[in-house]
Amino acid sequence: MNEPDDDFSAWRPDTRIGVREAFGLDSDLSVPAFSRRDAHVPEVDPAYRFNREATLAIVAGFAHNRRVLVQGLHGSGKSTHVEQVAARLNWPCVRVNLDGHVSRLDLVGRDAVVLRDGQQVTEFQPGIVPWALQRPVALVFDEYDAGRPDVMFVIQRVLERDGKFTLMDQNRVLDPHPAFRLFATANTVGLGNLNGLYHGAQRLNHAQIDRWNIVAKLDYLGADEEAAIVLARVPALDDEPGRQRVQRMVALANLTRQGFAAGDLSALMSPRTVITWAENLQIFGDVAAAFRLSFANKCDEAEQTVLGEYYQRCFDAELPA
Repeated sequence: MNEPDDDFSAWRPDTRIGVREAFGLDSDLSVPAFSRRDAHVPEVDPAYRFNREATLAIVAGFAHNRRVLVQGLHGSGKSTHVEQVAARLNWPCVRVNLDGHVSRLDLVGRDAVVLRDGQQVTEFQPGIVPWALQRPVALVFDEYDAGRPDVMFVIQRVLERDGKFTLMDQNRVLDPHPAFRLFATANTVGLGNLNGLYHGAQRLNHAQIDRWNIVAKLDYLGADEEAAIVLARVPALDDEPGRQRVQRMVALANLTRQGFAAGDLSALMSPRTVITWAENLQIFGDVAAAFRLSFANKCDEAEQTVLGEYYQRCFDAELPA
């Protein structure tokens, strides 16, 4: 099995960063960090806005080696929250999407035929779990509730306190690197697709859910913060008329979320959708047309009347058919 590079496996956090300075939160806490960057460290997004509760949960995961599961609606920034914390700590971070095609071999590893000194030889190629386990890496399992049940049990042992991992084909037990961290993001908390919004979400084994030390819930940001993110992503709208328009766009998005909760709509606008709407507005130059192309056309025909009412309330104009 390929061993991690000596200089890489010797990495340890060698400095500390204040939560107030790094994330703009009112806290005196500090968290271990690296003074140098690696190729796996995400890029810092200066426009990113941090949710206090979720950020402190993720920081605790980095500082105290807690297993952290972040749950929330789509587009709320679950995965990017972990990434942006890692970016500011210079902590290498690798994301794995647990879609239905991820197999046990993808996670554990498999034998592969490779060329060695001009000869074909069979060699064990480690999967993402043993690779990350031996390195100072924050491993993030995205769409954790979409993973196949047989695959999810591969993760079970790593979730325990000592986090050892057994490679049965190699007759080896791997000890985790002291700076290895494990996170996951999910739309549900393992109860399945209860509201019909997340097809493919699985019911998860509660013995595994119980192994996550911290479960943080991430909601959408407040209207002012969401508008600030949209303006940061689409700076062409950052003038007085543009700011007013973005406020109305965010207000309409909030109406769709309320409508979804009340059962009036089968879909809702995430902050990601609002950003897409603003970007499409720059392309098409018409707020109504951009709204239709960004969101309304994704909704059922019977819901178009409700969307028209929302649009009229926010923009004081009819939504063209």
